Amino acid sequence: MRLPSNRQCAMEGDGKKMDQAPPVRNPFVHVLKFTPLEKAKIALMTVTLFPIRLLIAAFMMLLAWPFAFIASVGRSETTVEPQCLWRRLVDIILRIIMRVMWFAGGFHWMTVKGRRALPTEAPILTLAPHSSYFDAIPVTMTMSSIVMKAESKDIPLWGTLIKYIRPVFVSRSDQDSRKKTVEEIKRRARSGGEWPQIMIFPEGTCTNRSCLITFKPGAFIPAVPVQPVVIRYPNKLDTITWTWQGPGAFQILWLTLCQLHNEFVIEFLPIYTPSEEEKKNPALFAINVRRIMAKALGVPITDYSFEDCQLAMAEGQLRLPVDTCLLEFAKLVRRLGLKPQNSEKVLQEYGNRARKLEGQKLGLEDFAHFLDVPVSDMLRDMFGLFDEHEDNRMDIREYVIALSVVCRPAKTLETMKLAFKMFEAEEDGAITESELAVILKTALGVSHISVSHLFTAIDVDDTGKITFDKFRNFVEHHPDFAEDYLYTENTDLHSAPYNDHQTQPSLSTLKVRGAATSKTANGICPEFSDHDGAIDGLKKHN
Repeated sequence: MRLPSNRQCAMEGDGKKMDQAPPVRNPFVHVLKFTPLEKAKIALMTVTLFPIRLLIAAFMMLLAWPFAFIASVGRSETTVEPQCLWRRLVDIILRIIMRVMWFAGGFHWMTVKGRRALPTEAPILTLAPHSSYFDAIPVTMTMSSIVMKAESKDIPLWGTLIKYIRPVFVSRSDQDSRKKTVEEIKRRARSGGEWPQIMIFPEGTCTNRSCLITFKPGAFIPAVPVQPVVIRYPNKLDTITWTWQGPGAFQILWLTLCQLHNEFVIEFLPIYTPSEEEKKNPALFAINVRRIMAKALGVPITDYSFEDCQLAMAEGQLRLPVDTCLLEFAKLVRRLGLKPQNSEKVLQEYGNRARKLEGQKLGLEDFAHFLDVPVSDMLRDMFGLFDEHEDNRMDIREYVIALSVVCRPAKTLETMKLAFKMFEAEEDGAITESELAVILKTALGVSHISVSHLFTAIDVDDTGKITFDKFRNFVEHHPDFAEDYLYTENTDLHSAPYNDHQTQPSLSTLKVRGAATSKTANGICPEFSDHDGAIDGLKKHN
């Protein structure tokens, strides 16, 4: 698979051309790289500055609790009391305490650009990109309300601080939670400035700030003016980013507190007032706001979404590399409506049809006929992913393999079984080394891969062919075959996460290619506008 260098993403959600080509880099992966000097600095800071900063930060949190508790006693969750003098005083004290906490963490000064709108001017603040729990900085700066899961208010100490900012709570035990959350946002946004501003991260999950992914419509359904707010962390060493695949929560905290200084820039952009068309179409409203924010940040926009995040962090034995084409493929599958409801049945049917073609290459028209869809710009984009030689021909078996990975990313052996079935010779049910290379490069979403080391290890009898049974037996004895045989042989292929069995690397074992922990979910605000069921399958930490 490949991303043609001259293509641009076909369409956005409103049918308009995207301003920039989508990024090839996986937005849900963060790989840290350390020089020997940086390792030495971190080692020194770990035994000197880090414990001091951690203690000060913890003390500030404890100091803030009684003030937040007093201000929250007897306060209604459905109405707003007048901001009396003593509550204003508490608000000022809490802001000072939080600022001292961030200062102790290395955020010595914070650059603020633009003017924050008043609640009467823009009741909703949309922030992006969302990339870390350090994105709580603007929350403590403004004391705006945020959207959080209801369970957070029961957490000792932290729950009291959360309740002070009057968040919009999402209850996972309530089946109507999504609807109620949207209605509550509407109620507050249309209160004429009585309620505090609501701060929402419309991406709904964390990325590495390489692009702006799809904005969820929750912040735009109320159809009120919003103020776009962009966040930057222009640090030389990015210890801030906390994505689905990459350094874990404590490692991010440790590395950040070990930096002498951490930069933070927040820019309040002009208020965006929706048109009548945008008021009726929240998706269009979200797209246009995202375009403005991406332009201010100087980053591309893409239709990657929370579903792609699930694909990137799947627990299969074939970890997707950082620069995989499968995220782009998954996006096009979703946009074209090609993801089947009954994936197992459809994949088997596709596999049988592809096998009958015996490797015959298809043109664009034949590809459209195979999928029973009309030819479109998006279909051309998908076809281009498999047209590796730019001869307007593709192997439909590669499409079936890629679709299998997208539909069942954690079931590596099922995908390989389907692939062997399409490629194996009738006389012996075996495949060659070159065919294994095609299968694996498609399953990983890369343009080329060497499998000589892996193939030789499986083909112990030196027959020049292997069967699926041989492959399965080998994988059972070598569950980390991808890391041990593929990534070691293909040095330009960077696997994003470490496998679950691997321990967190210590400072002395951090390699130049970076350190990534096992899958750690994250995010300040839960996704309430879509994929509710999908989120329950992933652990979210607030």
